[in-house]
Amino acid sequence: MADPAELFEALDVLHARRALVALGGTLEPATLVAAYRAGCFPWPSTGPDEVALERQARRLVRRGQVPLLPGEDGLVPWCSPDPRAVLLADQVVVSRSLRRTLRRSGWTTTVDTAFDEVVAGCAAAAPGREGTWITDRMRMAYAQLHRAGGAHSLEVWDDSRLVGGLYGVLTGRVFSGESMFHREDDASKVALVDLCDRLLEGGVVLVDTQQATDHMASLGQVVVRRDEYLQVLGALRDQVARIPADRRPVARLA
Repeated sequence: MADPAELFEALDVLHARRALVALGGTLEPATLVAAYRAGCFPWPSTGPDEVALERQARRLVRRGQVPLLPGEDGLVPWCSPDPRAVLLADQVVVSRSLRRTLRRSGWTTTVDTAFDEVVAGCAAAAPGREGTWITDRMRMAYAQLHRAGGAHSLEVWDDSRLVGGLYGVLTGRVFSGESMFHREDDASKVALVDLCDRLLEGGVVLVDTQQATDHMASLGQVVVRRDEYLQVLGALRDQVARIPADRRPVARLA
């Protein structure tokens, strides 16, 4: 098997013609780490779109427009959007109503206490990106990456009940958010605000939010060119950072 780092280093992500930069490979932890270091992430599909997308992907490979990576997990799509949506951890927007939730909810947060539960919550979210791309294989892959220390979750608790959370991948001083969910109003927003506070304390300055959405824009998301993102990622990916993991009340953020 080829070295994952060498495979992704060989990809010309910067000058790729589309968001899809490669197909194939494997979802093992070493490959995921190499992909995030190169500014890529996997984005498979299920359901009615799967067959059409696979047919389109095979055409791109046959035409030589997208490289096919060796591996055992099928035609995994590896993406690097242009433009790229990001959030600066010190510029997350907290609305008046969200601040009220922080002050009154009585919720607390933890890190890496219930990773599998958070991913399951994201996979069960309403139809949309969160409801289609977290396949069983993806859940297994990120659980393995979590156990290897590369993927992290943030949990929002109402006493002992999990009411929201998010998970993602830490690459040096860049955190790539993968998905979030809520079971109570504002719980996913609280998760993001709490995460940004912890990230700043731990030395992480940039949150990669991948795709632009109105929801994330309301929280301070901005879009940058792919080359700008890759330049910052290259400067930050080898710097040491951590995410404080103790239980904390969200009221401190109000």
